[in-house]
Amino acid sequence: MILTAWKNRKSRPIIAPALPRVGEEQLIVASYNTHKGVGGDRRRDPNRIVDVIAEIGPDIIALQEVDTRFGERKGLLNLARLEQECGLTPVPLNRATAAHGWHGNIVLVKKRMISAVHEFHLPGLEPRGALMTDIDLEGGRSLRIIAAHLGLLGRSRLIQARRLIAIMAEHASRPTVLMGDFNEWRLGSKSALNAFRDAFGHLPQPAPSFPARLPFLALDRIIADRPGLVSDVVVHDSPLARVASDHLPIKAALTLPSPVSV
Repeated sequence: MILTAWKNRKSRPIIAPALPRVGEEQLIVASYNTHKGVGGDRRRDPNRIVDVIAEIGPDIIALQEVDTRFGERKGLLNLARLEQECGLTPVPLNRATAAHGWHGNIVLVKKRMISAVHEFHLPGLEPRGALMTDIDLEGGRSLRIIAAHLGLLGRSRLIQARRLIAIMAEHASRPTVLMGDFNEWRLGSKSALNAFRDAFGHLPQPAPSFPARLPFLALDRIIADRPGLVSDVVVHDSPLARVASDHLPIKAALTLPSPVSV
């Protein structure tokens, strides 16, 4: 199946496509596995990650692998620079640590009201987690972001996907976007993506994001639980993004429906 994906890969754009922003109600959302700031040249340079995020210009972005992995987890990003240059601040975690994220996951937002943040362990052989953030927007609109990084083993990904669906069912419904590194390239009966279809319906066309230098695997995903909530997902493919991490970022335009009046 990996060989098929390699054969079907498309020629790469020279520059990253810009996403149109239509009206104040539309947001740009993105997901990016930062690979702990280690680029394709094997250099650790988290400043390049900030530069790539600035290229995207997101209103909300989910990042994976933002902390050191072993020992006491410590954050690797320059959060002050992200706020100063991109206007992005991390959603607050429920306990203060030296790490930026929860199991390496972080959600950054622009000047939005955070009404709730929940941290969840995901089952599986490796330690994995998900971060759920409820955001209140202007005009009475609301949004839920679930950021996750699924495991490397197929069986783990399946039970983690089922756990994410259960988490959604345990909380009051609101427009929800799930994004992150799903680590799932399979599309057949054994794919963990099948577990999402009942809650999310038809999944957007995959956007190959890995490996960054010549991507042919769609490991990263942005999916929504309501039709028309997110536009087509595209890869942010720029010269800098090709070297800053082993993944390319993905992005989509998000349009929230008007709130229902009672």
